[in-house]
Amino acid sequence: MVVSQDIPLAAELVPRGVVVIDPRGTVFTPDNIGERLGVRDLMTELRDSGMIGGGPAPFGDKEKRQFAAAFDRELTKLVRTKAL
Repeated sequence: MVVSQDIPLAAELVPRGVVVIDPRGTVFTPDNIGERLGVRDLMTELRDSGMIGGGPAPFGDKEKRQFAAAFDRELTKLVRTKAL
């Protein structure tokens, strides 16, 4: 399991079967990683061209809870899979 907000890294790891979670609790999957990478690339282009500014919303208690829940859920899945 990897915790990273680096979407291109996640796009490399997910197809290899690695569980990747971002610090806000999003679990990257084969079903969503392509879209997430596309959105990331679009937002980079828009920021670079000056069309938008800023970044993600501040990290707060809600994000901490979402991360903790996702981490626990995915870790439990991995432990159960290895126990079989």
